[in-house]
Amino acid sequence: MSTHPGPRARLAGGLLFWYAVLGGAFAWAVHLLAGWGVDELTCAAGSEHVAGLPLRVVVGAAVVLPALATVGALLAAALLWRRTAAAPHDGRDRSVGRSRMLAVVGIWSNLLFLTIIVLGGVALLVLPPCQR
Repeated sequence: MSTHPGPRARLAGGLLFWYAVLGGAFAWAVHLLAGWGVDELTCAAGSEHVAGLPLRVVVGAAVVLPALATVGALLAAALLWRRTAAAPHDGRDRSVGRSRMLAVVGIWSNLLFLTIIVLGGVALLVLPPCQR
């Protein structure tokens, strides 16, 4: 007797699956737009404060928050990889193999995006803002 998950469980599992695969890419895009965009626009306006906060604090948040989201996606991809390893694997159901392959892609891509975010954050935080 097999029980199939309900629609809410399938939706939650599907969203978690795609977060595990694409979460790092979206976090990197947010990092680029927030970190570099805020830095450039604030300096172009001739200021070093954003809404009363120093520019370094805002840029630091634009580095740390996407990095945490990428770590979460990396952990979700690792969980997906472990869960698909334990699933029964017969030749007829190829979706388990596809899910396992996407979990591996998610692990490696999230590691890459985490590295890019951290190194971009180092560049944003080490170099002085608003160099003229």
